[in-house]
Amino acid sequence: MSRYLDPKADVVFKKIFGEHPYLLKSFLNAVLPLTADNQIMELSYLPTEQVPHIPILKRTIADVKCTDAHGRVFIVEMQIDWTDTFKQRLLFGTSQAIVKQLEKGESYKLLQPVYGLGIVADVFDKDAPDWYHHYQLVKRGDGTNDVIEHLQLVFIELPKFPVQSTADKQLRLLWLRFLREIDEKTINVAQELLDIPEISEAVVLAEESAYTLGELNAYESYWDAVRIEKTLIEDNYEKGKIEGKAEGIAEGIEKGKIEVAKSLISQGIDLSIVSTASGLSAEELSKLIK
Repeated sequence: MSRYLDPKADVVFKKIFGEHPYLLKSFLNAVLPLTADNQIMELSYLPTEQVPHIPILKRTIADVKCTDAHGRVFIVEMQIDWTDTFKQRLLFGTSQAIVKQLEKGESYKLLQPVYGLGIVADVFDKDAPDWYHHYQLVKRGDGTNDVIEHLQLVFIELPKFPVQSTADKQLRLLWLRFLREIDEKTINVAQELLDIPEISEAVVLAEESAYTLGELNAYESYWDAVRIEKTLIEDNYEKGKIEGKAEGIAEGIEKGKIEVAKSLISQGIDLSIVSTASGLSAEELSKLIK
């Protein structure tokens, strides 16, 4: 019986989509908002470039960058836990890809579209059922469909998409099911996934036997990093709650002191008694009276 590794992990994601362009082509054609006559026919990989250091996002992002025969650039990033900086990171990467298309003095007409795809194994929009988020530049105000096509971002929330497939988007849902369902706990792979040749090959590439000892160690290190970063995020959240609660209590006490002082002053009580009862200094009482 085969043991599978989670394709969302860096080493597995890159082995599947970063070393087999025909698998990445199938995946991108399925999940990106590309029309039937605008599909990716072939693609080649570009070197992954350094991005600015972002705290708590050190090792838990897997990214692949490629270009197709038309010169369009595609940046794919897999993120386990959502943080707001992930959106800015993908925007930064796509913006850089646009800028670096042109050499000095070249015409802007040569610019080709850049697509940023962020796949998130987390729910970041808890107030809406939508799981597919497509962003692009659109003119506002006059009701026209005036769109700048050159920069588009797509974010997919893996936990939220419906398993039920529709005829026109079946491949999209099957690829996303592959990412969501295959992991160390998988015993039997759904037949509908194996019926798609590209997904079936991706399943084989997710088998533990396809990895060297060094890759398996990297795989375990990846999940260790995920656990550490998740703990840091949770600790920071709890710390913020505690600090916020403490600030709220202090503010409430201060308001209570002022209300006591106001009540006693309105009754003509001597200010020395008011100071003792409320805990406010003579100077604070003087300001309050003014």
